[in-house]
Amino acid sequence: MKPSALTTHVLDTAAGRPAAGMAVQLWRVDAPAPALLVETVTNADGRTDAPLLSPQDFLPGRYELRFGVGDYFAEQGSDPDYLDWVAIRVGLTAEGGHYHVPLLCSPWSYSTYRGS
Repeated sequence: MKPSALTTHVLDTAAGRPAAGMAVQLWRVDAPAPALLVETVTNADGRTDAPLLSPQDFLPGRYELRFGVGDYFAEQGSDPDYLDWVAIRVGLTAEGGHYHVPLLCSPWSYSTYRGS
């Protein structure tokens, strides 16, 4: 079994390209109080340069990925007021292996799935 880790990438489905320059935050939400663990920005491929949780930093638990969709689309010239931050909560286990949480988004909608 591969060691557990967490990665993401973002696709701008309205433009049909990776969402470069989008803010991404990772929060641990099952601690006594939510804790911000990572703040980063997607690269030209719509991915983060490093895993959000590397195998060395991985702890099982409940996490929330937050994506700065509103600011990203405002910079693209679209309506920034419909979607702001998109939050996706996930439960991660030590036996889960590599977790990949992609975000497909437009100025008006988003979807996700467990990627590989």
